[in-house]
Amino acid sequence: MSSELTVVAPGRVNIIGDHTDYTGGLVLPMAIDLALTIVGRRGGSAVELRSTEEPEPARVPLDIEDPATAVPFWARYVAGVVAVTRPAAGFAGRLSSTIPPGAGLSSSAALEVGVALATGFSGSVVELAQACQTAEKLASGVPCGIMDQLASAGGREGHAMMIDCHTLNIDYVPMPSDVEVVVIFGHHRQLAGSPYAQRTQQCAAAEAIIGPLRLATLAAITRIEDPLVAMRAHHVISENQRVREFSAAMAKGDYRTAGDLMFDSHQSLRNDFETSTPEMDSLVSSLIVERGVFGARMTGGGFGGCVVALTEPGALADGWHVKASAGAHIR
Repeated sequence: MSSELTVVAPGRVNIIGDHTDYTGGLVLPMAIDLALTIVGRRGGSAVELRSTEEPEPARVPLDIEDPATAVPFWARYVAGVVAVTRPAAGFAGRLSSTIPPGAGLSSSAALEVGVALATGFSGSVVELAQACQTAEKLASGVPCGIMDQLASAGGREGHAMMIDCHTLNIDYVPMPSDVEVVVIFGHHRQLAGSPYAQRTQQCAAAEAIIGPLRLATLAAITRIEDPLVAMRAHHVISENQRVREFSAAMAKGDYRTAGDLMFDSHQSLRNDFETSTPEMDSLVSSLIVERGVFGARMTGGGFGGCVVALTEPGALADGWHVKASAGAHIR
């Protein structure tokens, strides 16, 4: 029998750059020290996992055809990975997680990346992320971008990641010790069944008129007659620029400008992209007036989840005070 192995796959928080990844734009997430851990052994004809968070185990045969048919629901993500990577052998083990589900911190991406490594995936970080992105699409039906999986797979301790989602190049951005990243839970959300897919379609409609949004200028939006599609394009184009400006501000230690860009991002997500909620808006408004808070914004796919704040150390008592973590690995 094979020896027992342990896989650690972190969650992620996206500091700025939401709903840009699936148009090949820029994002700036960081892997965090809230993570999923899988312990077990390779072998057998199925992937069998028990979770401390779920009452029913996941058992997925290696010849699974349709991941969406797997039960219980969380097994679909395991099945998606198996269907995409087709491991040579199964795996039996248990998993635990400190990533809160439904908070927008990519618990599903961590599960996918963790299962892929546990079952023997040996490709590059980018190949791992691409496989797990495909697995998520099969499992959930959500046309997600690659940010979540690439952040979990490719994180670097002490750094955020400016990812070009077209080239998949990563520029690592140091996160200085004189600022904190704090994540505050807003309310539960689930992207499956949300208007997320509609937003991707609206962005595609904009690109059919003005070309790739990652290359477009704000002036080009005047060519879009549908006001709703124009709003979606305005968010994506302006958000890409905010990511660039945020990275530059952090490099200069200009945390006030970085925080202002985060708030501008939230306003754009609320007004142009309409992915915020009254609860998230209220939470952001209450945070930005706190002493020592440079900026705050909703983070993740939207329609609930969490708010991320950039603060002076110790400025906020509540929330998860997360640190930039290394990417997924076997230990």
